Amino acid sequence: MLSCNRRVFLLGAAAVAGCGFTPAYGPNGSARALQGQVLVQSPDSSDSYLMTRQLEDRLGRSSAPKYGLTYALDFVEEGMAISSTNITTRFNVVGKATYALVDLETEQVLTSGVVNSFTGYSTTGSTVATLAAERDARERLAVILADQVTTRLIAFSPELPA
Repeated sequence: MLSCNRRVFLLGAAAVAGCGFTPAYGPNGSARALQGQVLVQSPDSSDSYLMTRQLEDRLGRSSAPKYGLTYALDFVEEGMAISSTNITTRFNVVGKATYALVDLETEQVLTSGVVNSFTGYSTTGSTVATLAAERDARERLAVILADQVTTRLIAFSPELPA
């Protein structure tokens, strides 16, 4: 049986602190350079609205941004399960987001990349339930992709110009 030993926890925390670990959003964290400094592109669809909302939630909205974030979303639905009566009962929504972080002053692309993920939903319920499940899957996918972009930007943030 495992027991909780506070000394082991404190030693582990001290070891992490001793190795130079700094929280990304902490006082000296590298992500502070992004917080409230990124102007996310305006959405042009319901999927991009969900992505923009999540990015602004994670990075903060800016009144005087230093950086601009542009992205392109591509969502594709793929049938995954087919019943014996040839009806698709499960779909995967596969998503790809291509992004670029731009210095608004110099218009130089600082970093760019592509992130991918997928979610799924079932079509075995009523029409209303299926539509709700599809909307939920697309929303979850937009959040996943936005979080992946945010993680990549945080990893890049130490490279940002001062």
